[in-house]
Amino acid sequence: MSLPELHAALTPRQCLLGIDLGSKTIGMALSDATRIIASPLETYRRGKFRDDSAKLLKLFEERNVGGIVLGLPISMDGTEGPRCQATRDFAANLLKVTDIPLTFWDERLSTAAVQRVLISEADMTRKRRAEVVDKMAAAYILQGALDAVG
Repeated sequence: MSLPELHAALTPRQCLLGIDLGSKTIGMALSDATRIIASPLETYRRGKFRDDSAKLLKLFEERNVGGIVLGLPISMDGTEGPRCQATRDFAANLLKVTDIPLTFWDERLSTAAVQRVLISEADMTRKRRAEVVDKMAAAYILQGALDAVG
């Protein structure tokens, strides 16, 4: 589904969930009800897909999530590698257990951008950056998508 189609499918006050899918973690961010601001939510340690999807389904219900923006890790040259395929597979499996609409968002450089901010502006230690980078990257991804339709 395209980003404009996703926004058109939302009802008033529904939020969007941004996801930065890693091989070991899932970084999540949530929009406000007006879908203007993205805020980091949490980083979840990945397990089996059944457990990951159960966690997400619970979150969808608790937070009035009406759509998902999933970061797509496209290579710098614009090609899609194995990480893109893993992300697309995760999305396909997620769409088998929920009817919440989903779109992809190019996440190139999102983690690098967040790392730069955390190092230069927040002056965080490496350990503390590791704890927050995934949810911050999810917020960066989601904010890009919100800004694109705003």
